[in-house]
Amino acid sequence: MRFNVFFLLCCLSLAGCAPTKVEIDLEKDTLHKIYNTALALGKEGKNLHAAETFEKIEQKYPLSKWAIKAKLMAAYFYYEAQKHEESLAQLEDFIALNPRHPNVDYALYLIGLNYFHQLSGVNRDQAMTHDALKAFQMLVTRFPKTRYAKDARLKIDLCNEHLAGHSMEVGRFYLNTNMTAAALDRFDMVVKKYQTTSHTAEALHRMVECFLILNLPHEAKRVGAVLGHNYPGSKWYQFTYDLLQDKLNFKSKAPTVPAASE
Repeated sequence: MRFNVFFLLCCLSLAGCAPTKVEIDLEKDTLHKIYNTALALGKEGKNLHAAETFEKIEQKYPLSKWAIKAKLMAAYFYYEAQKHEESLAQLEDFIALNPRHPNVDYALYLIGLNYFHQLSGVNRDQAMTHDALKAFQMLVTRFPKTRYAKDARLKIDLCNEHLAGHSMEVGRFYLNTNMTAAALDRFDMVVKKYQTTSHTAEALHRMVECFLILNLPHEAKRVGAVLGHNYPGSKWYQFTYDLLQDKLNFKSKAPTVPAASE
């Protein structure tokens, strides 16, 4: 979900709208003309040019209230132009200089979006995921009722899903390279830290595998029972049940077999 900038135009635009002007003359052009030229550029989809034009307002009118608003507009259009570093720089300045501004909630949301749209695959470094998660969590903590909180909560769940997937990738690598204790730590982290994600059932199964390799049958049975209690119809419990039956004559409840229609 990406909120369109025009929610802002209602409260941040100057009266009227100037025709698009390719070049701005800082010596001659008025604040009104520069601002509305930037708006027109944005409406035409010329996002980078719009962002750069909004920045010119700070250069000529640094003490104007419109310089503050133009900074937020520049951040948005840099984001739309996929110039994430430039957008983040504008947003960080905006919050630092205006910590009580009524649009700080939107600035935090846009910081999160900048990081979120740079997420790498689960087999890559997850620094962007952590940064996105931090921004969205700060937003819902500070502004739980803002219009952006619902989408931020959804993206928090997606970030956690991503981080859990990364830990599973690392854990499987460790398991496949006989680094069983390290693998166990990774799977245990998924169960404890990301238990609401879709990876929990597999993580429990992999823990059973690790405990069996480490010759810890009681722990393997304990985790198998937890898996059976929480995910009785999961394919991972079926795998675990079959494995423990083969290795330890597992006595826990047999897995639930889904109906054919399922």
